[in-house]
Amino acid sequence: MKVCIVSDSHDNRALLKEAGADAHARGAEAILHCGDIVAPSTLSVLREFKLPIYVINGNNTGDMHAMYRMASKPDNYLHFYGHDADLNLGGRKIFIVHYPHYAEAMATTGNYDLVCCGHDHKTSIKPVSNIKGKTTMLINPGTVGGVAAPATYVFGNLETMEFDEVVIGELSELDQNQARFTI
Repeated sequence: MKVCIVSDSHDNRALLKEAGADAHARGAEAILHCGDIVAPSTLSVLREFKLPIYVINGNNTGDMHAMYRMASKPDNYLHFYGHDADLNLGGRKIFIVHYPHYAEAMATTGNYDLVCCGHDHKTSIKPVSNIKGKTTMLINPGTVGGVAAPATYVFGNLETMEFDEVVIGELSELDQNQARFTI
């Protein structure tokens, strides 16, 4: 199973959609969002790809009531977990949380194949030794919203556990700022 891992979109619809389109073209079957969406309606740009989206809050939560309403609609693509998510996808045990220190701690437990986080807008793909004598992949996709850093996401293959950073966004800084605040 191939996945698109994003974080920190901060309402930048244009860049989030670009990441979704790129990942969809590469064969992604799901999107994991590690938080800081802000306005839940930002996720609507991903609807056309018809991929399930697994999402958590982050520290810029926006309208949580709207997020719960969106996630509770019948036949919805959105799966909202609150502060963190514990899920199984593609035969892998996955944990999603916003904060890198929390993610690293969860990776060391050995209870997960993959732990994803965001928050610091710094892309990182690294194996972490866990207490069970194995390794857990720890992924921080950076900021898909391009906030004070290049716009990035991580494309991964859960079968092979191979992950690649993808830099997106050909928009000028002015265009990115306008896209960020478009509702």
